[in-house]
Amino acid sequence: MNRSDTAGEAVHRTPVLIVGGSLVGLSMSLFLGRLGVPHTLVERHAGTSIHPRGRGNNVRTMELFRTAGVDRRIAEAASVLADNHGILQTPGLVGDVGEWLFREIDPGGGLARFSPAGWCLCSQNDLEPVLLRSARELGGDLRFGTEMMSFDQDADGVTARLKSRETGEHTTVRADYLVAADGPRSPVRERLGIGQNGPGDLFHNVSVTFTSRDLAAVVGDRRFIVCYLTSPDADGALLPVDNRERWVFHAPWHPEHGETLEEFTDERCAAHIRRAVGVPDLDVTITGRAAWHAAERVAERYADGRVFLAGDSAHEMSPTGAFGSNTGIQDAHNLAWKLAAVLDGWAGPALLGTYDAERRPVAEATSARASSRSVEHSHPGYTPAGGATGAAGRKGGILNVALGYRYPGGAVLGADTAAPVVPDALALTGEPGTRAPHLWLDRAGTRISTLDLYERSLVLLSSCDSPWRDAAAEVTARLSVPVDAYGLGDGPAADLTPDPGTDWAAAHGITADGAVLIRPDGFVAWRHEIHSTDPAKTLHEALVALFPGT
Repeated sequence: MNRSDTAGEAVHRTPVLIVGGSLVGLSMSLFLGRLGVPHTLVERHAGTSIHPRGRGNNVRTMELFRTAGVDRRIAEAASVLADNHGILQTPGLVGDVGEWLFREIDPGGGLARFSPAGWCLCSQNDLEPVLLRSARELGGDLRFGTEMMSFDQDADGVTARLKSRETGEHTTVRADYLVAADGPRSPVRERLGIGQNGPGDLFHNVSVTFTSRDLAAVVGDRRFIVCYLTSPDADGALLPVDNRERWVFHAPWHPEHGETLEEFTDERCAAHIRRAVGVPDLDVTITGRAAWHAAERVAERYADGRVFLAGDSAHEMSPTGAFGSNTGIQDAHNLAWKLAAVLDGWAGPALLGTYDAERRPVAEATSARASSRSVEHSHPGYTPAGGATGAAGRKGGILNVALGYRYPGGAVLGADTAAPVVPDALALTGEPGTRAPHLWLDRAGTRISTLDLYERSLVLLSSCDSPWRDAAAEVTARLSVPVDAYGLGDGPAADLTPDPGTDWAAAHGITADGAVLIRPDGFVAWRHEIHSTDPAKTLHEALVALFPGT
């Protein structure tokens, strides 16, 4: 929507302005579009990423993309790497040497107990076009080749000044809220004067893209996600792009010793790759290079008034485990439903304050785990201070980090505030502040996961013969808070029927007389474990406490 201000200048109005059109910004656009929130996204580059990076999409991220209806498109874009699973560490690729840090992402298929989704290896240059297409189909106003020059905020909104990098045309945008997904050197964060905590820079690599027709024969049937090559004079990380001719090699770079990016010539990179692989005459054609910096930093706060940080602008993490991009996408999902709730008027502005309270501790815990994992994997170029080792970090695995993180505070009631944000083991048992359990259900003849219920409203689960559904209808009408109430059971009164032998109530940590309230992001907001003499009053009190100002 456009209008003219008092000076006659055209002003574009939008509820949410997103700055940055990479993975996190595009995900924010997708999630807002799903919730019907009009928004504008600006990205200074002319198009999406052309470099194959950021490929690991963990199970929680894929759950969110499943809910958003884009998981099948992503699977199609990722099909070429669908059979790549393990991480190999070896001094060279000639012969059967080295060791697998792990052979399968999900050995034995145990993940199916916890989620209807799975891991997906989809490079950023393949994933971003899928998100862009889907976000535009949902009505997103996405403007590439457009740079935000400046912004100011007041009590009622944010005024930003944009410039088209193609035409030089300037535009003024007035938004209710601004989301900065503008990368680790975030101009928005700098403009707000928000500092960062953490160790800072960890190591530096040069990501080299190259083609080699003969390398596939050397690799053979070792379908790895990444191979850490540990030759003392040519270490690095090798990643397949298509398992045939296109590859990426991460070479250690030491700018702290005066080494410049210009020193990484085609000849040097090709020779390094040949030594690392162990084939002196390997055909190598360098097609590109890009510097990247691994760091561990988390912003001191994720919000300033009506401006929010998400993704790399809020946190930087070591790349091992692909935690950084996944954490950023999950930032976007957490913030999107809260912005929608406030803009729709069923939650007060205080809800937006829970974004920092929930997501910043997750980033702090996850970034520490990412650095620990880099030590475990002896990531090329990384020499941790103090001679730290990864032995202590191995016990927790990766699934507890990707799926088991919790919110001890924020928009939750009854969470265990003393519990660690990232637990040592995965246990999704319906505790407030954790992702609600996954169970298979029958809904009018269609098989769905409980997670498929959570996106646009709060959801109350109770037994089909309990009074909680009627209580939810009464309270919803009174508070104008959207609550979809479902009765679970086997009889004709049931809205949802769990698989035979499934005790849905026990899985959520309640009795058959209790109820559990789940947020639009699939996290448990509150649960009442036993019978209530006045369920309407009990639910009303919970909603008012969760969403003050409703």
